[in-house]
Amino acid sequence: MKTLILIRHAKSSWEFDVIDHERPLNKRGYKDSKLVSEYVAELNLRPDLVLVSDATRTRLTADAFIQALPISMDKVEYSHDLYDFSGYNLTKVIKNCPDAINQLMVFGHNHAITAFVNTYGSKYIDNVPTCGVVIIDFAIPNWKSLKQGITREVIFPKHLKS
Repeated sequence: MKTLILIRHAKSSWEFDVIDHERPLNKRGYKDSKLVSEYVAELNLRPDLVLVSDATRTRLTADAFIQALPISMDKVEYSHDLYDFSGYNLTKVIKNCPDAINQLMVFGHNHAITAFVNTYGSKYIDNVPTCGVVIIDFAIPNWKSLKQGITREVIFPKHLKS
């Protein structure tokens, strides 16, 4: 059994004159990262590996989860391959994970994340919003065997706001 915890980066800021890769989070992005990461921490997830797109907004989102869960930094890897919008690299990175990794957490970008959860999950999601989390369980022996799984959890910031 393999479990994938897929997280789209939180809301980013457009107010700075920087390239897309270097855009930080905006105020709502920081608040949502804290809110969602604290909720996810209550699920007692224990990822064996955390893969993070090396974009600034994705790293900042991951920081909140790393602190809230807490996750040891020796389990965290940053990857430019996850700075992917089509989904091709996202799927490739997941399929290339070592067999010993049973619980994988990945921070990335849309359209890749929504396309992935609709291809490999059991629940159609029109759009995974910023800071959205989707957890999918797979009855597979290794990541190379990736096939349709069961969508266990869908957590969006709006679900946690009263």
